[in-house]
Amino acid sequence: MINVSAIQMQQFGVRFYQASLSAKDIDKLVRFEVLSYGEQHHPPVRGRKGGGSVSKVNWNLLERRIGANEKAYQRQIIRRKIDELVGYYEQCRQARDLPSIPGAVIISCDEKLSFSPVEDGSSLGTLRVPEREGVLRAIDGQHRLLAMHADIERFGQEDFTVPAVIFDQLPEDHIVQMFVTINAKHTRLNSSHLVSLSGRQLYRDQSLASAHDIVRVLNDRDDSPLHMDIKLLGVGKGGVAQAPLAQELKKLFQADAFGGARKTQDFHDEAKQFFVNYFKQIAVVFGAAWNGRKYSIKSSTALRAFIRVAPDVVRRLDEEHTDRTDFRAIGRVIAPWGHRIGDLRFETLGAFGKDTTVDALAKELRLALHYPEGAMG
Repeated sequence: MINVSAIQMQQFGVRFYQASLSAKDIDKLVRFEVLSYGEQHHPPVRGRKGGGSVSKVNWNLLERRIGANEKAYQRQIIRRKIDELVGYYEQCRQARDLPSIPGAVIISCDEKLSFSPVEDGSSLGTLRVPEREGVLRAIDGQHRLLAMHADIERFGQEDFTVPAVIFDQLPEDHIVQMFVTINAKHTRLNSSHLVSLSGRQLYRDQSLASAHDIVRVLNDRDDSPLHMDIKLLGVGKGGVAQAPLAQELKKLFQADAFGGARKTQDFHDEAKQFFVNYFKQIAVVFGAAWNGRKYSIKSSTALRAFIRVAPDVVRRLDEEHTDRTDFRAIGRVIAPWGHRIGDLRFETLGAFGKDTTVDALAKELRLALHYPEGAMG
């Protein structure tokens, strides 16, 4: 274990640490990796080696330090950016009037951290970090740390420490959310990279992976009524947020609401096709609302309610011994929504208003399914 002085922080129930790590500790403990793109085999570094001034970076050695795999989330390393940072570090070392890494890098530790306060109730104390190569992953600051790694032999006996914010065993989806939140706007992540982050490549939770797969299908397929309407990982022209839909779907799969814990590829393909056809029929039943501008049927509240009652629709299909993906059969099951609920229910300045909740709307949808003729006794 490596003992470092740290401040224990807490925000909305999330505990993390602000610490000072030595350059040698960071160089040993942080692993550098980029997202691989399947069969395309993109190199981990992009940019030309030649041109301009002679690089101070030994790129052959540096590239061997950078891993590439389908579980990573970082972009390709930008050669020009590393060269510029190494040049800046050298200027700082010579001028000795500015720090080269004044801002904290953000890191996640794969293993459990332990914190011992200096006294009971104190946020100051000692953080114990497992001394294992590659135990830390950079969420923000990978270029800065790689440049430090490329330049570290020139540090000599300098006392060099790096400010770091360290998270303890963050779930994969939380890491991705943080990475995208930090980088999506000011560094303008390429949209193809963002799409590659979703679904099965990163989310180890099978239910969450399935949920993101379905959200991707609803957004990407040309025949989906939500085609290009969903902001994948916060990026895109669509007005529908991805996270609420994915979380709602995740709950269904965790609860086995679709009848049995079937984890086969056939089940996932069936679920994708069901939800595409399901929303296509919703767009038919509520045609005016779906295609109108003064309606909230595509709000996260309404879409989550439709997802929440999907198991009821599936159970009705199963009772009728009908294929769950049958477009016409789905339409027959949800047809009562047309006359029991109707388009006006989704008017933004009307019945939908500000008080409609997911629970309330889901209850109405269920009642209309169970009592299609209006008898609720």
